[in-house]
Amino acid sequence: MQQKTSIRFFNDNPVRAVWKDDDAKWYFSVLDIISAIRNEPSYEKIRNYWKYLKAKLKKENSQLVSVTTQLKLTAKDGKKYMSDALDADGIILLASEFPSRLGAKFIDWFTHSDASIDGKSKQKAYALFESALLDTIEVGTVKGLQQIHSYLFGGLYEFAGQIRTVNIAKGGFAFAPAMYLHDTLKTVEEMPEGTFDEIVDKYIEMNVAHPFREGNGRSTRIWLDLMLKKNLAVCIDWSMIDKNDYLDAMKRSVANGTKIRALLYNALTDKISDREIFMKGVDYSYYYEQAE
Repeated sequence: MQQKTSIRFFNDNPVRAVWKDDDAKWYFSVLDIISAIRNEPSYEKIRNYWKYLKAKLKKENSQLVSVTTQLKLTAKDGKKYMSDALDADGIILLASEFPSRLGAKFIDWFTHSDASIDGKSKQKAYALFESALLDTIEVGTVKGLQQIHSYLFGGLYEFAGQIRTVNIAKGGFAFAPAMYLHDTLKTVEEMPEGTFDEIVDKYIEMNVAHPFREGNGRSTRIWLDLMLKKNLAVCIDWSMIDKNDYLDAMKRSVANGTKIRALLYNALTDKISDREIFMKGVDYSYYYEQAE
């Protein structure tokens, strides 16, 4: 059975987590937490700080050290290494060891992020991997995209799964006018999807159409992966695509899709049934939508 994993982002810093079935809890990387709170990218500095803090806590007989456990977490090189980890309660204790101006902000994010609309939607996206719905979604159709959107945002947005009837714009760019949207979506749906380039072109055009009031990016990235899986037996490892590179490429794709095609092509994987690839895809997809 594949391990359940998760990546969350605090101020653009990844926080890795792994699920332990024996006590039904998420456990989070201690080094990632320290890196996020201190906004420190250097692994050596983070490791040395944790070594210093752990020694200090031992002298104080802090329970934090005793509840720290070691679990295998996937590193940047794709390999799994034993790492110090804490459950949610332990993370709150750890964050409390930092100056309030640093720790309080992290604790607020950590305790409330899952309660937001995005947090709840993300949990529903995770569940798609085990859901029978994933195999019943129409691939490459407007209805299929509506099915995805309805599942991700049902009960969160009253317009979940519904094609918008209002005009919307983002960053000064106006998406397809609502009065022509039905015809636009029909045209996109009929685009071929036999090759990688055709599938990406279809994805780009659906992004330009932007059929929903909110949640387009998160829905269409799953829609894209389903087309790639069905037609080419590959999907995207979204963790290989930098957030800023992706957002810039999508902006450019309206006029020129070269950059987004290159980014997606270089992130292709044949691990189409891998839980970790799917979960990381969800994590990064929702991360792309976080405001700067």
